[in-house]
Amino acid sequence: MPSNFHIGEFEQLVLLVVLQLGDEAYALSIREELARQAGRRCARGALYRTLDRLERKRFLQWRLEEGTPLRGGHPRRRFAVTPAGVEALKASRATLLRLWNGLEETLQ
Repeated sequence: MPSNFHIGEFEQLVLLVVLQLGDEAYALSIREELARQAGRRCARGALYRTLDRLERKRFLQWRLEEGTPLRGGHPRRRFAVTPAGVEALKASRATLLRLWNGLEETLQ
């Protein structure tokens, strides 16, 4: 991954939530967790566009589960962060920490 590769704030939040949810990371749980932990409510379409974009970047992958009677037989996608996604988060975190360095008093 190039050192100047950028992931946006919302992409970071989504990746972090997927990591936290582990095997329970599917669209509805991601959306609920974003609202609960980050105070970020988002439209389903916005979340799906972000999930698709993260997959295109190879930061996220998904597997399709069989539908259940509770879901009317509709399958569900379970998401997982890839090693490249973890590396992108690490790089983003390192950049933010460098930028925050020395600003603690200013930003209190």
